[in-house]
Amino acid sequence: MDEADLKALLAPLAMSCWEEDGSLSVTDGGGVAIEVADRPDDDPYATFADLTPAAAFVRDATGRYLWANHAYAHLYGTTRDAVIGRHLADVDEAGDITRFLALDHEVLAYGRPVRHTLTYRRADGCPGRAAGYRFPVRWGATRCVAGIYVDVTDYAQVLDQRHRAEADLQALRDHSGLLCVRLDPDGRIGEAGTAVADALGIRLSDLAGLPADTLLARTPERSALHRIWDDLISGRRRSARTCAVLVDRDGWRRRARVHLSTVCGTTPGVSGVWAVGTHLGLRHPARPDLTATQVRILALLAAGYNNADIAGTLRLSRQTLDYHLSRLRTLLDAATRPALVARAYVLGILSPQTWPPRSSTAPNPASPV
Repeated sequence: MDEADLKALLAPLAMSCWEEDGSLSVTDGGGVAIEVADRPDDDPYATFADLTPAAAFVRDATGRYLWANHAYAHLYGTTRDAVIGRHLADVDEAGDITRFLALDHEVLAYGRPVRHTLTYRRADGCPGRAAGYRFPVRWGATRCVAGIYVDVTDYAQVLDQRHRAEADLQALRDHSGLLCVRLDPDGRIGEAGTAVADALGIRLSDLAGLPADTLLARTPERSALHRIWDDLISGRRRSARTCAVLVDRDGWRRRARVHLSTVCGTTPGVSGVWAVGTHLGLRHPARPDLTATQVRILALLAAGYNNADIAGTLRLSRQTLDYHLSRLRTLLDAATRPALVARAYVLGILSPQTWPPRSSTAPNPASPV
């Protein structure tokens, strides 16, 4: 086997490549049979072919092995000397023999190489997958078939696991009822579930490419979410939990808890962020702008204070307090004290996680507003 013969044997492996979607396409390329002469024992290229990690072989038309390298023999858990001179029936499973011989005959009949994947039985009894190239050669005066392959079993298993994970994620996105959105690093929506479209009253096709920021109300939660987003995109955090106030097509709002997780692709850095919304609140119009005094009045009402206690605590006259209560009934569309308190919580004016009651925008526990 001289240098030209070795190049002809190894070149097809470089031509065997995976498509962008992870599959290996089966294509036929034009080719001619190459001449393979007996090799001298000191031929360095023949030694290279024997020791290359790609599995290579030469068989005659009957299925008898004329040559195989160590990598090919290793696929079957044996040595190359135990393969050379033997027939396919001595090495492969019965179901594989017919399939492999048919492929050999196709290569010989058309006289051209074929790039493809195949499955075979590994030495441990488990199924394996290999990707490579099979093509016609002449071994001395005999017209034969040569092949060169790479074992892609582990890669194929990882690819299958990825496809299953993507299918599970798609099912979760579309059928769980959760608000699932995949965001690009620039903050635009890459994909979204039907629950998101239903909650916002926006078609899925219109959500794609939309800046997620346009779906958030201008609240303190939005500012906090911006800080968290910067940490996620920069890689300082892998996940986070926060709250957000969503704005639908009609301008109405809904509060939700949001779970954020980064997605890392094949290139360095974050390729996206999954946002999953839970505990979706009631849909309500944008809350009115209230003064700090009005918010404190609502907090004291929620704590059970009567009018006299509220006026004394805030140092207001009874007439001023009555004026504020009247304004609050109008602004919040609530006729009674219990209704005012309920509306204050529904609209997010008061924080549902604190006692004594206080504003949801209070900077610290000691601040009532």
